[in-house]
Amino acid sequence: MTQTSLRRPPAPAPAERAKTIATRDCPGTLVPTAQSGERVVPVLHHVHAGGSVSIVLPDEHPLLARAADAEVAVMFELADHAPVDLREPVRGLVWITGWLRPLGDAAARARVVAIAETRPDPRLLDVGHGASLLRLTPASIVLADAEGTHSLRPHMFSAASPDPFAHYETQWLRHLETEHADVVEQLARHVPEELRGGRIRPLGLDRFGLRLRVEADSGDHDVRLAFSRPVTDPAQLSGEIRRLLGCPFLAGQRQSD
Repeated sequence: MTQTSLRRPPAPAPAERAKTIATRDCPGTLVPTAQSGERVVPVLHHVHAGGSVSIVLPDEHPLLARAADAEVAVMFELADHAPVDLREPVRGLVWITGWLRPLGDAAARARVVAIAETRPDPRLLDVGHGASLLRLTPASIVLADAEGTHSLRPHMFSAASPDPFAHYETQWLRHLETEHADVVEQLARHVPEELRGGRIRPLGLDRFGLRLRVEADSGDHDVRLAFSRPVTDPAQLSGEIRRLLGCPFLAGQRQSD
């Protein structure tokens, strides 16, 4: 993960950025904070809107037995990977620290149904049939990304909304990378001159702007290109991209809005 202070244009608030990462299908790892430092990759995980995490583990997993005796202090790590193939693919990390305990049969079934309503997954069918559902109750949340490191309280995370392009970003950036290299090349004129010799790649998209990654001999550098105003849908996004490309008609239209 690369951090930089080249530019600091407007960006989503830390709680919003953390919520956005949590809504994506990011790899998740469970790290017990006591007894063992071994990382555990769950069968399935799901971060709920309030910050709690549902964890599915095999019935025979030793962590399940420990949590059945008493709540276990754990840290759950989410790694936000860029949608395109970068040499340093991790764009951000979210750590949710709290207490892990297994749910009873009725509570587990209710949670499985709630998850399936928004995220159908065949692995949910294993709960009660060789796998168990545990709940991580959050005590603190930490976000680390190119904008900095921020500590969040669970109520801050709960109150935040994900970015409107959270589920649109992956497809859009991959399309930009594979089908519109000319657009990326034109956007490169906004990159600081000393970095333009590096390879410029699309890195991220949110309602405040577009992020580019410059893979240079000196290292990797992230540059945020700010929109003229926050956008909320593809039509507004298309207009802002054209403004960044220097379309004079749209620039004049923006001034008359």
